[in-house]
Parts: sequence; structure tokens; C-alpha cells
Amino acid sequence: MDCHSQAAEILSPYIRRGDSILDVGCGSGYFFHSISKRFSKLTYWGLDPSKSLLQIGKKELPKYGLPASHLICARMEDCEAEADHVFCINVLTYLENFQKVLERCLISARKTVLIRESIWAKPSKYLYVMDEYLDRNKRLRVHLNTYDQRELSSLGRELGFRSKLIVDQRSGGKPEKSIGYPHHWSFMMFQRKK
Repeated sequence: MDCHSQAAEILSPYIRRGDSILDVGCGSGYFFHSISKRFSKLTYWGLDPSKSLLQIGKKELPKYGLPASHLICARMEDCEAEADHVFCINVLTYLENFQKVLERCLISARKTVLIRESIWAKPSKYLYVMDEYLDRNKRLRVHLNTYDQRELSSLGRELGFRSKLIVDQRSGGKPEKSIGYPHHWSFMMFQRKK
């Protein structure tokens, strides 16, 4: 999970002792390992709609100092959380509509929002495609979107953030195939204007 390591590096200049971070789409809470190694006295909260993934985290992460109660089963659209930093990795790309989730992330953040998604400098491209890898015995379709960086930045500006695009180190800014389709992985950092 080298993208988690890069995310921790990107966030490091912005994180202060006692800050809180909300990991949106946390799965089993893997990002906790990347940040707990770098930052002491940081409060981590994970949010995910998957009970089965959260159960893994609730079982394993208390061994590393994270209370099980800090992993919450919910969708970001339904959440009224607040944190200093909001982190969302590889989630928005697979949603039918990213605006509501990104807006909620931005509203919830006191300082920064960091996302890693399929982003490019062209108009957004929305696909609903067959996922041949998810379950070979069933024909399942998934959303697979690439977002226009200007559209993401515009939403951030409306809510009081400046933004910058950061090259994903693993893909080197080049398209990378996943489930048979190109993804344009990039980080986008939103920082609240003072």
C-alpha cells in the first residue's frame, strides 16, 4: 500500500500534535499503520460502509493502539463528522456521484482534505462497466470514473479551499490499468483558506 505511505508524507507538513484524521472508506483501517508510525498523539477515526472489513480492523488494530470504537460503520454522505484532516483514497473513482461525498469531506475538514483518485486535465469521464475480476461467476457492473481536476478544484474553492494536484509516485503520472481499464491516479490536496 505504497499510496498510503505517500499520503502520510503529503500530510506530514500539515499535521500537528493532537490533530484528528478521518479516513473515509477506510476498509479495515490500514492507513492507521502509515500515520501512527510517523505521528504521535494523532487521533485516527475510520469510516466505511462495509461491516466485514471493519470487523477485521476492530479485531486487529487494538493490538496497535487503536480503539475498536474508532472504526465506524457508515457512509460519508450520512455522516456529520468533523476532523482536522480528512483522507479518502481510491473511493470516489468508483462512486456513481462523487460530488456529495467530496462535499461532505470538505465540510467536515477543519484544515485539509487529501484524496487519491483517477484525475486528469480533461472533462470528467463516467463509465459503468463490467468487472470481470470481482466475481467470476456473476456479471457485475461497477462505476469507474475519471474526474476533471478543474471540477474537483472548483468544488473545493466554493467551500473555502485551495487545491493542488500531486503526482502519484507509484504510477508516475501515467495511466495504470485496473480491472482492465485505465486509471489516472493522482493525489489532490485541499487546504482550507485562512
